[in-house]
Amino acid sequence: MSQFKTTTTRRSFIKSAAATSAALGTMGFHGIEAAESTDKVNFAIIGCTNRGAAIGNDAVRSGMVNVVALCDVDPERTAKFKKDHPDAKVYDDFRKMFDEMGDKLDACTVGTPDHTHFPITMRAIAEGVAVYVEKPLAHTFEECELLIAAEKKYNAVCQMGNQGHSSSQRLQFQAWVEDGFIKNVRRVDACMNKGRRWHPWGNVQGYPQAETMPASMNWDVWTGTAPLRDYSERLDLGNWRGWYDYGNGAFGDWGPHTLDTVHRFLKLGLPYEVRADKLEGPNQFIYPMATTIAFEFAERGPGMPAMSINWHDGVGNKPPQPEGLPKGKSVPACGKVIYSDDRTFLGGTHSAKLSVLTETESRDAPEVPHGTTNQNHMKNFLLAAMGKEECNSKFAVSGPLTQVFMLGCIAQRLGGTLKFDTETQQITNNETANQLLKGHEPRKGWEQYYTI
Repeated sequence: MSQFKTTTTRRSFIKSAAATSAALGTMGFHGIEAAESTDKVNFAIIGCTNRGAAIGNDAVRSGMVNVVALCDVDPERTAKFKKDHPDAKVYDDFRKMFDEMGDKLDACTVGTPDHTHFPITMRAIAEGVAVYVEKPLAHTFEECELLIAAEKKYNAVCQMGNQGHSSSQRLQFQAWVEDGFIKNVRRVDACMNKGRRWHPWGNVQGYPQAETMPASMNWDVWTGTAPLRDYSERLDLGNWRGWYDYGNGAFGDWGPHTLDTVHRFLKLGLPYEVRADKLEGPNQFIYPMATTIAFEFAERGPGMPAMSINWHDGVGNKPPQPEGLPKGKSVPACGKVIYSDDRTFLGGTHSAKLSVLTETESRDAPEVPHGTTNQNHMKNFLLAAMGKEECNSKFAVSGPLTQVFMLGCIAQRLGGTLKFDTETQQITNNETANQLLKGHEPRKGWEQYYTI
């Protein structure tokens, strides 16, 4: 049975409320007593540590939210937010929070482990709550597909947290492509050469042994749709990122910040081939120590020939240095080199702008427009929740981008060459890999989130 409502969504209510508020100057959003002004949304922070805390604080600093709920599988981790927002209700289960407060919430952040992004986000969409979910969008290719479909069907307000997609870097790339300054790109080398949490673990032989769990921890909800295993610090507090069952490795962490504009404005879609050119320290349980993964994309039209993306992760596994690199300069530890027929471009991640290597100066580069974005990803999301803007990284944009990385994660896990049919969205030469598009079956009691 579908979890989704067929009644008018909260987004419609917020948009009409925003319009009425602008006209009358008197009407707020939901009529909760704690609401302070007409330009604030009633807000929930789901995941209150690490990136969850960071994006929650981004929302608070905007001055546009009224924090009414805090949710973390260990409620003790909400203490900092609770001190600053004493009237906010605290939960250890997002399902209970939505059961009790779904009709009182306008928007929320999801800053939790990768494997839990999907069920929380689907529940938020079901409630009509605008949702900002930290990257990567989800944990599997299929989960991304379902989120894209849910956003479209229910006209939901959704944003993935690749913050650079609301920056001047996005505007620069878009303007340079539209002007033809970036065209005929044949190859992109991208890299993430910093150390990862799982690098010191070495050759892992199995899941970690049980450790004493914090007394306040709701481990069942932390596990979510994934297989239930014993608690260990090797899974908790960010360590989940290295495990296949819970995280998406360096791809999930840095890919959305590095290749978002390349993917969007070069209209890449999905690759027809993904190839593991290097696997250093392959493992059955965690991501390798270093990988080089190649993605092959078909021609998309004039000025967009077939092209390759070569992803290099792992300390020391750097891409080739391009010709024309100024003395003393190198490709960033997290960045990219874009090779076209006419020019070579060097870029970083997030909001870092591109530079041109194949010309003495970049004076011929088109001017980058100003004033067409607020250059603040959270503010863009909150204005979208109010019905005043469209999310810059809505799931129709960030979903296919994330799916590229999900294919890369499968190649990191299995090695070899994967042939992908972009029409049927199936891996045609490896049945095990094809099953990993979906991943493991959801744990009993969590199946409902996979039905729209």
